[in-house]
Amino acid sequence: MEIGLLATIFIIGLIGSFISGLVGIGGAIVNYPMILYIPPLVGYDGFSAHAAAGIVAVQVLVASLGGVWGYRKGNYIHRPLVLYMGVSVLAGSLLGGVGAQYISEETVNMVYGLLALSAVVMMFIPINHEKGAEGEISFNKKIASSSAFLVGIGAGIVGAGGAFLLVPIMMVILRIPTRVTIASSLAITFISSIGAVTGKLISLDVPITPAIVIGIASLLTSQLGAKAGKAMNTKVLQITLAMLILITAVKVWTDIIF
Repeated sequence: MEIGLLATIFIIGLIGSFISGLVGIGGAIVNYPMILYIPPLVGYDGFSAHAAAGIVAVQVLVASLGGVWGYRKGNYIHRPLVLYMGVSVLAGSLLGGVGAQYISEETVNMVYGLLALSAVVMMFIPINHEKGAEGEISFNKKIASSSAFLVGIGAGIVGAGGAFLLVPIMMVILRIPTRVTIASSLAITFISSIGAVTGKLISLDVPITPAIVIGIASLLTSQLGAKAGKAMNTKVLQITLAMLILITAVKVWTDIIF
């Protein structure tokens, strides 16, 4: 594989993983379209939707682990929430990851577009709450588990951890404080990505060398993003995530329609 292409993948991984730690997502919302569109723009052969999803799955696994490590000293990771949503999203992502081999590339992109549009709508719903510390937070366990399972199926198909949809679900529906949502979503995303990577490996959709390169890049910047995220205003974090999702959703749906 060409050195220039691997360097491009490495840079994509650095950018996506920093954003991952910053706003509490695995990075797939940014990296999936970048891996699809940037290599052809700079003169290299592009990846198929299935291969891009396989590469992204590995990146999400590493980046979310790095992000969790960055938040390990705070009191932001809500363990009961991670348990209920993590188990459900793992089951869904494994199912989606294995099942993706039976659907077309156009369908993979359409699933990504639907997930992104859903997240955009939810992120722009006004939120007027900010609960206290971890011990004071309560949530509907049935909604948490069922929504995580459904998100996991779609996320597994596109190689994501699903955080770009789990984050708005946690903030809007479950009414979890922003910083707790970001830290907990990274832990849930890590669990989800285990299922996604396993499914992609089973279906032989992971190009090994690019996956290793993007994994190394993720280790370098995901914790830096997490540190920066802890210092930023929560409203800025929410707007940043919403704009990222909106931009990528518009790009993907433009390609699907035209």
